[in-house]
Amino acid sequence: MSSTKARSAPLFTRQQLIALLLPLIAEQTLNVTIGLADTLMVSSVGEAAVSGVSLVDTFNTLLIQIMSALATGGAVVTSQYIGHREPKNARAAAAQILFILSSLSCLVAAIVVVGRHGILRGIFGSIDADVMHYAETYFLLSALSYPFIGLYNAGAALFRAQGNSKISMLSSLVMNVVNIGGNAILIFGFGMGVMGAALASLVSRMVACFAVLYLLQKPQCPLRVEGLQALRPDGALIRRILRIGIPAGIENGMFQIGKLSVSSLTSTLGTAAIAANAVVNSTTTFLNVPANAVGMAALTVVGQCLGAGEKEQAVDYSRRLLFLAYCGAWALNLTAFFFVNQYAVSLFHLSAEAQTMALEVMRWFNIVSLFIWPSSFTLPNILRASGDSRFTMSVSILSMWVFRVGFCYLWVLQFNGGLLSIWVGMYLDWLFRSICFTARFVRGKWLEQNVI
Repeated sequence: MSSTKARSAPLFTRQQLIALLLPLIAEQTLNVTIGLADTLMVSSVGEAAVSGVSLVDTFNTLLIQIMSALATGGAVVTSQYIGHREPKNARAAAAQILFILSSLSCLVAAIVVVGRHGILRGIFGSIDADVMHYAETYFLLSALSYPFIGLYNAGAALFRAQGNSKISMLSSLVMNVVNIGGNAILIFGFGMGVMGAALASLVSRMVACFAVLYLLQKPQCPLRVEGLQALRPDGALIRRILRIGIPAGIENGMFQIGKLSVSSLTSTLGTAAIAANAVVNSTTTFLNVPANAVGMAALTVVGQCLGAGEKEQAVDYSRRLLFLAYCGAWALNLTAFFFVNQYAVSLFHLSAEAQTMALEVMRWFNIVSLFIWPSSFTLPNILRASGDSRFTMSVSILSMWVFRVGFCYLWVLQFNGGLLSIWVGMYLDWLFRSICFTARFVRGKWLEQNVI
């Protein structure tokens, strides 16, 4: 037994892990920049504009998370086929994830274009007329970008499944350059405000989508889709993808629905609280970039290890990746706590009340994230890479409704809590998730799953 283990060469060298992780960190940083650039540049129009964009972005995040979850299902299946040395099945899985995401994103875009006003009223209830005006404008143009987001997510996930994260990084770079340049021209040059920000985001997502799909179709790409006929639905492969993608999609969807419920609750605290919450969401997302990138890398690394039957390597790489996620969380959150928070908030032209609320929440975020953010969000991606997505779904949904939603509504409506109390509910959610996921990982139940 020991001699067999000794002969098992590592599937990923240190150089390969670095080559996978660094572009993912850059890509995540660039992706976060789009939302921050919109919020920062739109803030010049006023708090109502920031609030309108923030409310729509909460819904946009819901859809993007669902599409990312489905892409995750495709990436896990594809990476395990790659690890198992089945290139034909890997290409077939790639085609099916493109079919699934293109169909879903076009359907949702059509629904939003037609019913955007009712959706906003149904989710957020009665909000100020100027906030609603900005939200509807931003929502319409956001909906037009959904098909491009869906196909981009599919293509980027497939490149990462191969261990090639440079492509999605470069696409994100182009997307951000177009978005920020478009914001500058349309908002400041033509005075288009929220519409300018939405148009810039739409065009940037189109460019990124076309770039990824073009590179995916190059002859040397191992996951190249051989013609439109390959996109014909394959029931067996779709079921394998959805077996991981649907629980992850339900998990992410419920998670974002919970956030929407909390956003609706936040809207009752006034425009200053909405604006402060938007700024905190935009700025703190940067602090999660390393741990998020590690979680995405885990889908490739752990997936290929398990596809090759190397369970011990899967455990070893998982521990290394989780350690890196914690290192990133500590470095960025401590830097923000001591040096960056005050300056970051000052960039958004908030009122004194909103600025005070934002700083209070950000400081608590920094402290709590040091201990439980990676185990709450990076670790479940390791479990999903093995196909253990039903467990992560069950824990996440229970935790979200009990702590993130239940606690927040109780504290705000019954005890007149403010914005910080809403975030405390989120921190309790993180803590419960961390305990459950860590126990699952240590006991090794996740290694008993079968994907292919």
